[in-house]
Amino acid sequence: MPHSSNKNNYNLMTFDGHLEVFRRMFLRIIAVAGAIAMVVFCFKETTWSVLLAPSEWNFCTYRWIESAMQIIDKTFRFEEFQVNLIATDLSSQFMTHITTAAYLGVLGASPYILFELFRFISPALYENERRYSVQVASIIYVLFILGVLMSYFVLFPISFRFLGTYSVSARVVSNITLDSYISTFVSLTLVMGVVFQLPVIAFFLSKLGVISSDILANYRKHSFVVIMFIAAIITPPDIMTLILVTVPLYILYEVSVWIVKIVESNE
Repeated sequence: MPHSSNKNNYNLMTFDGHLEVFRRMFLRIIAVAGAIAMVVFCFKETTWSVLLAPSEWNFCTYRWIESAMQIIDKTFRFEEFQVNLIATDLSSQFMTHITTAAYLGVLGASPYILFELFRFISPALYENERRYSVQVASIIYVLFILGVLMSYFVLFPISFRFLGTYSVSARVVSNITLDSYISTFVSLTLVMGVVFQLPVIAFFLSKLGVISSDILANYRKHSFVVIMFIAAIITPPDIMTLILVTVPLYILYEVSVWIVKIVESNE
């Protein structure tokens, strides 16, 4: 049964009352994210060893690929590479440290942020709507984290390796700025976190009657081409990265087809 009294009390609140609840929620979120950001900032060595790990030639992803490829070719090895990271402004390292700590603070506080947002909207929901919202929010968060992990372990290190070592001439040496490194890292991470929301988007589009499982199934071949095109845009132009990104995205598409079928069967 819905908690009608809580819902009625929520509806009876004035605009100023809602604004005050939102203000308190926002301050709590800022406090938690700020606390995590301060911890990240203080543990500088650990934080930057994790952030800079994908730029190393012996990053774990390369070792995993080597182990897999050595099943076919025992002599397979990635060539060692070295890309220097530099700071061109006096304050760039300090400011990058602060902004990166802020990014990681928000990411670390994201479960709490979702919890606070749910607390804010839950009084306006019925009991079944609350359960439904919790499930959807959990799925969105899990998919986002999977996208972040995909970016960290696959997309970014391979992109960095290709772009950082690419040279038009032996006379030209690449020295990547720290700002460029972090901005690329953050942008790719956010892109993959959003792209991995494909099943959730398909779910809502199905609920709205925009798509159906038959449409998704009939356009599988076309969708595969579109997915490859998207993967080519967000990855460097090499076939290995294209495959490594295309495969999980297409799996997400098949998961979306399955989800839409479930939605149709329950209606």
